[in-house]
Amino acid sequence: MAALWRSYQALMNKYPWTIQIVTAGSLVGVGDVISQQVFERRGLAHHNVQRTAKMMSIGFFFVGPVVGSWYKVLDRLVIGGTKSAAMKKMLVDQVCFAPCFLGAFLCISGALNGLTVEENVSKLKRDYPDALISNYYLWPPVQIANFYFIPLQHRLAVVQIVAVAWNSYLTWKANKM
Repeated sequence: MAALWRSYQALMNKYPWTIQIVTAGSLVGVGDVISQQVFERRGLAHHNVQRTAKMMSIGFFFVGPVVGSWYKVLDRLVIGGTKSAAMKKMLVDQVCFAPCFLGAFLCISGALNGLTVEENVSKLKRDYPDALISNYYLWPPVQIANFYFIPLQHRLAVVQIVAVAWNSYLTWKANKM
């Protein structure tokens, strides 16, 4: 396991953007597999591979680039590694970024699932408040620790590790019709 982590760190130092995006897409896919197998109890025979591929594409083309870029912007907006700076970063992240990101994620997944604009708006009205409240239970303590202890190039990876559980919930929520 230590060798795997060292390899990951070496690749992250050499190709940070690519590795962040691949990590995000892969872990959103893992979250969807967990969602289908654990929450929805589909079993392997009824696993929706196309849905997992859609969720992975959201991870590769939306989650990875957007969250990775956001952390770079946030590091420039709030400078420092103090407890106060970590708290400010968490507040900006959770007040400004999280609500928009969550809404966009749910809208993109709805569009990829073939929902019409009206159906997507209706689904967003139904699912967004629960998802946002759940977000506020999980992410503030994770983000404070992330912003205080974790170097910038590893923040997306830390978030994505925690996000395996979050992605399982979010993909279940996004794909619940």
